[in-house]
Amino acid sequence: MFTTDHFDLIVIGAGSGGVAASRRAAAHGARVLIAEPDRVGGTCVMRGCVPKKLMMYAAGFSRELHEAQGFGWTGVAGRFEMARWADAKAREIDRLEDVYRRLLADGGVELVPGRARLLAPDQVAIGGRTVRANRVLIATGAAPASGALPGLDLAMTSNEVLDLRAIPATLLVIGGGYIAVEFASILAGLGARVTLAYRDTLPLRGFDTDLRMHLAQALGERGIMLAPGVGMRVLERHATGFALHRADGSVLTAAAALNATGRHPNTSEFGLEEAGVQLDARGAVAVDVDSRTNVPGVWAIGDVTNRKNLTPVAIAEGRAFADTEFGARSVRVDHRNVASAVFTDPPVATIGWSEAEAVHHGPVDVYETDFRPMKTAFAGGNMRTYMKVVVDGLDGRVLGVHMIGTDAPEIVQSLAVALTCGATKHDLDRTVAVHPTAAEEFMLLREPTRRRAAMVPAMAGSMGASRSASMSGAMSGAAMPGAAI
Repeated sequence: MFTTDHFDLIVIGAGSGGVAASRRAAAHGARVLIAEPDRVGGTCVMRGCVPKKLMMYAAGFSRELHEAQGFGWTGVAGRFEMARWADAKAREIDRLEDVYRRLLADGGVELVPGRARLLAPDQVAIGGRTVRANRVLIATGAAPASGALPGLDLAMTSNEVLDLRAIPATLLVIGGGYIAVEFASILAGLGARVTLAYRDTLPLRGFDTDLRMHLAQALGERGIMLAPGVGMRVLERHATGFALHRADGSVLTAAAALNATGRHPNTSEFGLEEAGVQLDARGAVAVDVDSRTNVPGVWAIGDVTNRKNLTPVAIAEGRAFADTEFGARSVRVDHRNVASAVFTDPPVATIGWSEAEAVHHGPVDVYETDFRPMKTAFAGGNMRTYMKVVVDGLDGRVLGVHMIGTDAPEIVQSLAVALTCGATKHDLDRTVAVHPTAAEEFMLLREPTRRRAAMVPAMAGSMGASRSASMSGAMSGAAMPGAAI
């Protein structure tokens, strides 16, 4: 007979993945405990996706107010007050945390505040309490990293920038990945003079090259000073702000600095290694396709595994674990063709292979278009939209869709359904477009911009089938694209 401290499942971490897994397991009849030392909701809700997008919406009004004049509005003006936004954001985050807590309580999940430590595969300590379960799920997420160069720990991270109550006059953003370009774009839209420094020649390493080029151009047009292609030595803090010393002897200065050089899996101080849980070279929990660790009875999901570091993926992994272990049906997450978005101005969205990836598996046809959207053109603006479709050169299957422009995340999300179903270029061609929209341009790409031969000898058998197998192997365990610095 079980004691009151024996559960069917213990979840360590109440972020998006942990909450989803615990609620699904409880719905299957499991007795579940979830432990969390911080606020319930995790990075995405508390200090990531949600507040970041709320800040993005705020920044977007600067362009909307300007464009309104082109549509006949007069006397349109405004002044952004960061403190007012911060207060409203705090209220919204409090509301969302209450929602998460109610979801857990209504689902019958016991929430225990405190840092959990794995004592054994079936034993967890939370404060002065020891609890046991046949299954333990690690869902501790990731945190900002500061080891890329000396002095980075002096700068803000994505955590602190979301709590700003005043916009710095000048801001130095260090990094070239998701976090870097998003906050560079957002803070520039709110009035800061932003410098974006990164070592690569273009931002967003791992994305399609044409997307990266168009984003760099858009960031420059937004007023952001790009400082690419140079290594970094040290970040120093002085009485007037920050100074970044670079490998070529140049120095970049600003009143404030944001460390956006990437994130590292949260695996320390949870007793994982002491319990025998294997970590990979980057400190992430090593798991198989079913999220099992090397220790029987211990699983891990989400960013702590460094597979696809996206909130919806963590949720899917958590639910798949619960359905498999408690729902009497085997469920696996397909990490191929997972769409992602970068909330810059204009935003970026992508799914599938880049052109460079696709040509390593066979010949490809590339379709693309570049135009000023109707709204922008009418208002006299210069922001452009770029769309790209990468197609299998033999069987016409769509291998990748890439876009930068207004509503890119919404449009690519819809197209992700088609790619998941194996859509071909012919399927796009025979789809009647909705006019006038930007999305219709994906249906109107009639002739390829270029055709590229395979970079490797063609494999025997059906190229479509071989590409499917290649995508499964190449993408199922892929880390999130985007450079640290």
